[in-house]
Amino acid sequence: MRPRTAFAAILVVLAGILVTPAPAAAAAPRVVIFKIYYDSPGADTRTNASINAERIVLKNPSDRRINLRDWTVRDAQRHVYRFSDTYYLRPGRTVVLHSGRGTDSGRHRYWGYRQYVWNNTTDTAKLRSPAGRLRDSCSYRGPNDQGPAGAMITC
Repeated sequence: MRPRTAFAAILVVLAGILVTPAPAAAAAPRVVIFKIYYDSPGADTRTNASINAERIVLKNPSDRRINLRDWTVRDAQRHVYRFSDTYYLRPGRTVVLHSGRGTDSGRHRYWGYRQYVWNNTTDTAKLRSPAGRLRDSCSYRGPNDQGPAGAMITC
């Protein structure tokens, strides 16, 4: 190969290296607020069963499991739930966070309140990552139109 041709070939290779895009950064874990059941069916009796009928459902729409340890859910009145233990939410699955007291299980978590968390007419749920980054939010406004499962919004 002649010196000029070799030099040109080297330039082409170097130019290719310089313009090759860097690999995309890994996407942030994606968990979404799927539904909020913000008003229990029937009268607000303030029993644990009634408080637990008020709940929020989180969903993992991604194709990988996500550890929710230290993720938080909060409402406009600053009630905060923190996933304090390692909790893996598998792809396509949901976890239900009840407002009242109970024993955590595979698909159900309990906030531990003896009162209702979600306002019956307007509120905002915010889901934050362990680093405090807002990952999703869902707001609702409107009259208390109850169906058989209570008032609910799909986010």
